[in-house]
Amino acid sequence: MIIIYIFIIGLILGSFYNVVGLRIPLKQSIVAPRSACPSCGHQLRPFELIPVLSYLFQGGKCRQCKIGISPLYPIVELMTGVLFILAPLLLGWTSELIVAWTLISLFMIIFVSDVSYMLIPNKILLVFTVIFVAERLIIPLTPWWNSLLGAAIGFVLLLSIAVISNGGMGGGDIKLFALLGFVVGTKTVLLSFFLATFYGAAFGVMAMLVGKVKRGSPIPFGPFIVAGTLTAYYFGDVILRYYLQLL
Repeated sequence: MIIIYIFIIGLILGSFYNVVGLRIPLKQSIVAPRSACPSCGHQLRPFELIPVLSYLFQGGKCRQCKIGISPLYPIVELMTGVLFILAPLLLGWTSELIVAWTLISLFMIIFVSDVSYMLIPNKILLVFTVIFVAERLIIPLTPWWNSLLGAAIGFVLLLSIAVISNGGMGGGDIKLFALLGFVVGTKTVLLSFFLATFYGAAFGVMAMLVGKVKRGSPIPFGPFIVAGTLTAYYFGDVILRYYLQLL
């Protein structure tokens, strides 16, 4: 029952994170106006705002204008619900779970904003920086300076790549990795960057092979940062141990 409850909470929060990720980059309020169809402006009623289910019952279309609704909405809602229930299953019922759920929340907002606008808003990073600093003061990494070193390495690493590639890495990515380094520490942030780069390269090659992306075309790096960091956060020790055994 607890897992089901957490899943439902995740779905509801995922719906809210959609709003935040879509409105904050446009400097719009996340409170008003009410959610509406992006095509015809039809204000959604309560039964049209049920996470995932409303999208399925309406066949992925607006009830008013019948124009298709982006699948991004149910995908983010479902992802948030699934990630919320995976966190206690992978970490156990420890205090670190609070950090994990906060990290997932940040990632879902970033996923929406980066996929939609190729932008990671400073306002989002600033708000979560305050939250994470408070959490790491109560639930510190061991040793305590691991967070500070991780933040420095995350920032310098991404900044160096941005300079060498002449802007190939966005400013939002640089700030995000500095924050991630503070949250997960030195070892994990380095592994997360490696995995994010690997995921991004693999996706880019496959997308070019099927003709979805042209060579040289920019793609949002945020989703791969999400995937790489969560992989490193949950399975970093296992991956590194397996890698060292191969040497």
